[in-house]
Amino acid sequence: MRAWVLLSAVLWYLTGVGWQRNSERTEKGFIYGKPGHPVKVYVKLHHNSPVLVCMDFKLAEKETVDPTYLWVGPNEKPLTGSNRINITNTGKLTVKDFLEPLSGLYTCSFSYKTIKAETQEEKVVKQRYDFMIFAYREPDYSYQMAVRFTTKSCVGKYNDLLFRVLKKILDNLIFDLSCHIIEPSYKCHFVKVPKHGLIHELFIAFQVNPFAPGWKGTCNESIDCEDTTNHNILQARDRIEEFFRSQAYIFNHDLNKTLPAMHFVDHSFQIVRMDSCRPGFGKNEGLHSNCATCCVVCSPGTFSPDVDVTCQTCISVQIYGAKSCQ
Repeated sequence: MRAWVLLSAVLWYLTGVGWQRNSERTEKGFIYGKPGHPVKVYVKLHHNSPVLVCMDFKLAEKETVDPTYLWVGPNEKPLTGSNRINITNTGKLTVKDFLEPLSGLYTCSFSYKTIKAETQEEKVVKQRYDFMIFAYREPDYSYQMAVRFTTKSCVGKYNDLLFRVLKKILDNLIFDLSCHIIEPSYKCHFVKVPKHGLIHELFIAFQVNPFAPGWKGTCNESIDCEDTTNHNILQARDRIEEFFRSQAYIFNHDLNKTLPAMHFVDHSFQIVRMDSCRPGFGKNEGLHSNCATCCVVCSPGTFSPDVDVTCQTCISVQIYGAKSCQ
């Protein structure tokens, strides 16, 4: 039986009984340095970094003689080619399968020669380029929702019965998506409606959460699962929206029936997306304006112990992605 049909039957019974980012990317997908200005780069966790070019865009358009490149990583040691680090002979750097500890300052020292045509005099020119690379992940979505139902009275057992039945129906509606309803609540109020006088209404609120028991089983052994959980929560959001739209349609178009005393209030459905970040990550629009919606790895001096939205200060932390203040 479809969920909206089931709820309609319950309502009639009760009446009867009473949801890679970076700052300097070019059309080629490369990121160039800026002399004297660190370039911020954001790499999604477990993905490859964009190609970092040890040169500014203006210089890259010119001919350079005997160029040399030296990349130094966050540990202040020269970088060499490995399974994770790829450096081309033209100084382009890519970091593979990016993780939190790989975040930090990457510096490239670039040198080349200028040669005077008339004297063949050589001069070495040196330039340094800084890239601040941060791991990030997408926030985990959840949705805060609110609806209203009319009721006969603010006193009696039927309000609580409706509330419990509605929660069960919604849970069943999204169960296969590993989502569930949490923090449900309701209050009864008197509402003065134009041309109708005072009406009793139940103000119902609840949160749709993507981490129902067993949710990790939907990840299919994926290391990074927020894409899956966010996809599921978006589907859950759509199903619940459609459910309440169906409620409104039933009572607005079934002219052969008298409206039950307990029914969904048309246009009362409200929804707000709420983001959270995994431990070790947080949002900071001021510091990471180019990745304002991202959960960016907590920098040294900060940490995030739980699914909060921001990193907290802790001066003793010296690593990226700290989950505790030690």
